Amino acid sequence: MPDLPEGVVAALRAELPERCLLTDPDSMARYAHDEAEWAPHGKPAAVVRASTTEQVATAVRICSRLGVPVVPRGAGTGLSGGANALDGCVLLSLAEMNRIVEINPREQLAVVQPGVVNDDLRAACLEQGAWYPPDPASSPWSTIGGNVATNAGGVCCVKYGVTRDYVLGMEAVVGDGEVVRLGRRTAKGVAGYDLCGLFVGSEGTLGVITEVTVRLLPGVRAPERTVVGYFDTLVAAGEAVAAVAAAGVVPSALELLDKHCLEAVDAWKQMGLSAEAEVLLLGRSDSPGAAGDHEVETLARCFDQAGATWSAVSTDQHEADALFQARRLAYPALERLGPLLTEDVCVPRAAVPEMLARIEASARRHDTHIANIAHAGDGNLHPLIITAAGDEEAKLRAQRAFDDIVDDAIALGGTVTGEHGVGLLKRRGLHAELSPAVVGMHHAVKNALDPRGIFNPGKVFGDPGS
Repeated sequence: MPDLPEGVVAALRAELPERCLLTDPDSMARYAHDEAEWAPHGKPAAVVRASTTEQVATAVRICSRLGVPVVPRGAGTGLSGGANALDGCVLLSLAEMNRIVEINPREQLAVVQPGVVNDDLRAACLEQGAWYPPDPASSPWSTIGGNVATNAGGVCCVKYGVTRDYVLGMEAVVGDGEVVRLGRRTAKGVAGYDLCGLFVGSEGTLGVITEVTVRLLPGVRAPERTVVGYFDTLVAAGEAVAAVAAAGVVPSALELLDKHCLEAVDAWKQMGLSAEAEVLLLGRSDSPGAAGDHEVETLARCFDQAGATWSAVSTDQHEADALFQARRLAYPALERLGPLLTEDVCVPRAAVPEMLARIEASARRHDTHIANIAHAGDGNLHPLIITAAGDEEAKLRAQRAFDDIVDDAIALGGTVTGEHGVGLLKRRGLHAELSPAVVGMHHAVKNALDPRGIFNPGKVFGDPGS
């Protein structure tokens, strides 16, 4: 790490407006890490709050010249440590680049800066009769730039896909501060390598995304119908998920919450949801007419055959919306109970029951409190490992459970992260999942696009033991 913090600060101050630059330690502290519990972070030399692409390019050019790491940052809602500061780095905050440049329903696309909040884009699109589907649970706070950097998913991704499926093009600052355009605006295009797709999920390790062109869908959709199922065990709920997949039904959502999550939401919001079931499955269909009828009937049948103690097609839209709201509130509700180590593994849908059983076994083996929420319809599980503040022994047990869950997901043919990214927390798992030859290919791409090694170094493919 270069011993040049004063030099980089002086250079930034000479070329950027004073309002862009933060160097006071107390002011910089709130930018120094994301929401990943126990992921290490350092002290930046400066925070640059960019409001234009030109300011980003200036900061990158200076850092490249001086060999100073650049760590891009959005809203800081990440859960893997991908936006955490390194000692002496320049943290590049893109939160102030929050303009919706264009919404074009005719061409079914929107152009946005990276600091635009996901829900704000979705609301603005709906006003013009268009829909941007990716909807991570953090959508009220997370930004499009961060969503692109981690290839975020969400509740509706089981049917409509993840962020990568909607990114058509982007502007990015790369290399020594060059501004490049990647991708396209057209419905089709295969000219050259898919460099735009390469940046999706790259977690800031290849450059800094300063504008994104996303694909939209028509905003008019059939009314959603919700199927609710109560289960006595996680494994039974997992069997229902596997049965839905085997039946060939693709719901618009299929979400799982266990009693720990429901109790936490009730304690916080007094929603009265936790009295009836150990595990709750929420299925939705937005298909019109007979196709929708078939989907909800199939969902209910799969729930029943897997051992649901109760299931029904909800006729109360307010009640159905409240249940999905509880799903979104589960993470912040559990955060109130103590430090929360969040998993993000994804397994084949047929393996969901076995993976849930292994999570329960890990909780018992390590005497650790694990709550479970999941985008169950696509096998993306989020075990939430809860510890008491200040309990170092519990922290060690939680970390062992975390590693076991990663290893179990790989053993079942899954992946270490479905949507949160690798960041710092999943580097060991990533090296276990990918072969040395494939890891080498990633390093070759990184070295070609970032020859000076300044973009978010140490993240994703960094030394897992560091």
